[in-house]
Amino acid sequence: MAYRSMLSVLTDPKLVDPTLAQGIALAQEMDAHYDALCLGVDRSQTGYYYAGANAMILQETLNRAQQESEALEKSATDLLRASGVRWGTEAGVAQIADLGRHVAQRARFSDLVILPQPYGENTGAELEPTMEAALFEGQAPVLMIPTDCDPIRAPKKVSIGWNESSEALVAVRAALPFLIKADTVHVVVIDPPTHGPNRSDPGGMLSQYLARHGVRVEIDVLSKTLPRVSDVLMRHAKDAQCEMLVMGAYGHSRFREAILGGATRNMLEQAEIPVFLAH
Repeated sequence: MAYRSMLSVLTDPKLVDPTLAQGIALAQEMDAHYDALCLGVDRSQTGYYYAGANAMILQETLNRAQQESEALEKSATDLLRASGVRWGTEAGVAQIADLGRHVAQRARFSDLVILPQPYGENTGAELEPTMEAALFEGQAPVLMIPTDCDPIRAPKKVSIGWNESSEALVAVRAALPFLIKADTVHVVVIDPPTHGPNRSDPGGMLSQYLARHGVRVEIDVLSKTLPRVSDVLMRHAKDAQCEMLVMGAYGHSRFREAILGGATRNMLEQAEIPVFLAH
């Protein structure tokens, strides 16, 4: 079991090298085809901007986006050509309001989408909708790469944030190519419910499922000793020296998480290791 078709969406010249370094490493490890979608993003907002704009200004923003996409494609081509993997690039222009459609169209036919961390200093506004489009409209798992993180190939220790949700189960199934190769997989359960069919054996059914795939599993039941679930998951991953974290994405609505916060958004903001997400 392996990923045979991988995709990265490139919109920021500063993030081309680390994103492609991770994609190339995995494509080499799994003998996969790796595509890079190089998008120049017109970040002007629809609506009020266009009311007072003339055709020259509108054309200038599109020309600038076109130049950005061509520069991104050149950088990607130079790196991919020297990598030895099977690859392809595509350049295009998208308005930020219509970005999701372009990303989802390619993500739908990819086994894994590799994207940079969407939050942080000097990050573009297009990174968040790019990730959400791959997860929701594209229905593809996403491997999020934190800033200044070394590429992973076959992580030896993996942590799973398990809360019995549908999103978490989808993520686990999608991550099986990684889990099967790992030496140890930690199923992390935080404050399991005191009532319910699995109250006496939290994480037991998932561990049985994984063990039948040959995955070497350990169950870690933890208390929520920090303010946020994401804090507990990240601290455990650091203590256990895990190289990757697997979790379901957006168990709450994206709007709710944007306003009130949530495990997915908090993890995307603070993660120091790659995070595998699926919805």
